[in-house]
Amino acid sequence: MAERVPEVKTGEKLSATQRARIERNRQRALLLKQSRLTSRPYTTGKEDNDVIGKVKVPGKVIDTGGGFLLEEEDQQEAASTVKIAHPPAPVISTDLLICNECSKEFMDSFLYSHFEEFVCDKCRDNEEKHSLITKTDAKNKYLLKDADFDRREPSLRFIVKKNPHNNRWGEMKLYLESQVYKRAMEVWGSEEKIEEAQERRAENREKQQQKKFDKKVQALRKAVRSSLWTKELGNHEHEFGEEVYDEDNDTYNKTCKSCGHIMSYEKM
Repeated sequence: MAERVPEVKTGEKLSATQRARIERNRQRALLLKQSRLTSRPYTTGKEDNDVIGKVKVPGKVIDTGGGFLLEEEDQQEAASTVKIAHPPAPVISTDLLICNECSKEFMDSFLYSHFEEFVCDKCRDNEEKHSLITKTDAKNKYLLKDADFDRREPSLRFIVKKNPHNNRWGEMKLYLESQVYKRAMEVWGSEEKIEEAQERRAENREKQQQKKFDKKVQALRKAVRSSLWTKELGNHEHEFGEEVYDEDNDTYNKTCKSCGHIMSYEKM
């Protein structure tokens, strides 16, 4: 009869998936123990007979120089220690996982071990249904924040891989896109709201780009005007035109043709 393994009680409730995994591990441990017992069911008694009547003789004593003596181990006793590798126990066929795609039983799969998705390796669709997406692309496509990935319960599971474009860059976090889509529906409520938010962001992005473009145009115009204008550093000599009599003030006026300066004077 198999020995019952006591269950460890914790403050948290275990899900059905966790209980099934604990039960499978327990069954594997029991079968492994049974297989070891069946491979060596009885002892030969030779070891007990050899021990009787033998007196262990102290070995050589070695002075370590650190204030104590070390007894040398018996070489024959050390050589008699042999490591035996027992074959793994057979896999049981109870409490298996059920694939959501083909409804067949399976022990473990890539999607289940990394993302807890009940899909076997044969039904895994890497191109569409079970495709992976980077965190940056997921944030841009579904308008999610970092808190939606990590802080919102339950946090989304991911795998880490090296960047294929450059090994010197940081590692990538790859998420299951179907799980990211479900999280986006929890945050936004529907695909229509995500599209509306994307349109608003696109409009704001265009307005910002237009403002930047207008500032560059104004700066370019100022640069062109400053390059065309030259300041005369030499002394200016007025070139007056014909004199004009001002009857109201009883004065004569002359205007410079180049700078517009007006010179007024009276005649005696």
